[in-house]
Amino acid sequence: MAENASQPWTWPEERWRGEIDRVRAGRNLKPKKWKGGRCAIAFSFDCDFEARALAGGGNDEALAAGQYGVRAGLPRIQRLLKSHGVHGTFFLPAVSALLHVETARSLTASGHEVGLTSWMAEPASTLPAEMQQELLTGARTTLETATGQKPTGFRAPIGQFSAASLPVLRDLGIAYDSSFAADDDPYELTSNGEPTGIVELPYGLDDSVYFGGSAGTSPEEVFDIFRRELEITSVEGGLLVLRLHPEIVGRRSRLWIIDEFIKVARTLPGTWITTLADIAANVRGRSGL
Repeated sequence: MAENASQPWTWPEERWRGEIDRVRAGRNLKPKKWKGGRCAIAFSFDCDFEARALAGGGNDEALAAGQYGVRAGLPRIQRLLKSHGVHGTFFLPAVSALLHVETARSLTASGHEVGLTSWMAEPASTLPAEMQQELLTGARTTLETATGQKPTGFRAPIGQFSAASLPVLRDLGIAYDSSFAADDDPYELTSNGEPTGIVELPYGLDDSVYFGGSAGTSPEEVFDIFRRELEITSVEGGLLVLRLHPEIVGRRSRLWIIDEFIKVARTLPGTWITTLADIAANVRGRSGL
């Protein structure tokens, strides 16, 4: 059978195995005991703002949605987290930090973590290695200059890596990734069968799944899903990462989901709510990475 790039079922075994092994879940890194309690919870936010729309060609409606995220959604989220004394992780493309320097600075000034994601929400799978290295190096420098904080974590736009992504992240000193969900609990990323030393903190919940596009899930139904996930995480003593978007969950009719989620979490014994960087440090320290 002739090999066809657009028809993976025609590939020889060596090639399709290679695709699977390029970025794969390795050993489980769930600690026997979390630093801050029985289970670990993290709120993470994808703050693309206008960057994703720009990367897609600058659709005006999408640009406006991104502006809503930074003008209305994010301030509501910041006020809510402050009222609960909770710190989150915010992934910003460099372009978002350049467009909204004061906003980026306010995040770290409030004790939140800012993570690396891209220059302009560009999908890594389309980039040559040299360009990816250049863009991510520039993005890291931009974030550090804007926020005064050196990023230690990464999340890939659209969940896409290229063959060069893991080597680039290692060169940049990235300690953890949160792009994938091959497990509920932390694991080590491998590349072509070799351990990379990078901790994967998989996201377990994503608001865009329920509210994005044509999804018609009600806020009450979404909260019930989030609550049940939280309760089982507590029972299992595991990790729960929420992947959220200011333009989605920051809406007036939806923000209460986070508020009530935190209240429920605080009723469960030993729930540790912290940043992804704190969780990654705990995992690395207990696993010997």
